[in-house]
Amino acid sequence: MFELTFLGTSSSAPSVYRGLSAHIVMYRQHRFLLDCGEGTQRQILQSGLGFKRLDKVLLTHSHLDHILGLGGLISTLVRWENLEQIDIYGGRATLARVANLLFQVVFPGMRPPIDVNLVALKPGVIMEDDKFTLSAFPVQHRGPDCFGFLFEEKTRRPFLPEKAEALGVPFGPERSELVRGRPVTLADGRVVQPDDVLGEPIRGTKYVHIGDVGRVDTLVDVVRDADALVIESTYTEEEAEMARQFGHLTAASAARLARDANVTSLILTHISRRYFERDIRQEARAIFPNTVVARDFDHFQITREGARRVASQPEEMGHG
Repeated sequence: MFELTFLGTSSSAPSVYRGLSAHIVMYRQHRFLLDCGEGTQRQILQSGLGFKRLDKVLLTHSHLDHILGLGGLISTLVRWENLEQIDIYGGRATLARVANLLFQVVFPGMRPPIDVNLVALKPGVIMEDDKFTLSAFPVQHRGPDCFGFLFEEKTRRPFLPEKAEALGVPFGPERSELVRGRPVTLADGRVVQPDDVLGEPIRGTKYVHIGDVGRVDTLVDVVRDADALVIESTYTEEEAEMARQFGHLTAASAARLARDANVTSLILTHISRRYFERDIRQEARAIFPNTVVARDFDHFQITREGARRVASQPEEMGHG
């Protein structure tokens, strides 16, 4: 299960109701900050999540509404000295802008007290462990080196304790070895194979996160069968030409991608101040009914059954 908290859901500039783009994804011991618009550190504090273990930042692209909060955030982390290193992932153009912000404005002529590691993204796996894989893939927006992110649990085979019991496999390291796919030899000399005590493979949860994007025709394959898709929805169809001009999506475009890719749950973000939330939601749901529009501080649990909103703010009364 992945957990996702929206810290900022506005496009371009903040509103009374919405901060700029930032999200925290949690999986087991891992915590990832996806984008870091202006004001993100205050949103982190207000969310109650705090800065603990927040040592990986994933940047979708270089526009200021997605990166400008990094200066204040890194400055705070340095003063509090609660991290030894922070890894910031982004395209080369994005990292060049981040380097200017951090090393010419925040830390001019000095070495930061913590290691700030700028990691240039390429399409493919960013990191993985025995439970999940995090990958980056290219998206088309204004400017070079824009990326989306794929969080995917690995397929697993459940351990069947009743079969282990029947075969006389004792509690302890023998069972752990079988779960890892390795045969074990029992005290009486019998060899137990993993297939003897493991069930059928169960696919893991798939969650796709896309920031600003102007075209989705190349994204169907990477999004296909996702349990949750988070994606921008800056405009409605009435402003479809403006969406094309500025490299953004309408709610209908995002919904068509979710429908065509057989997604389970669609979560829309990056909402323009020109709209009421219901404008975006209604347009998308006409095409893809299982759609929600994220609000700042919404918290979702993402499983193989889709995305479930477990904490939410009241719907705004004014425009987004």
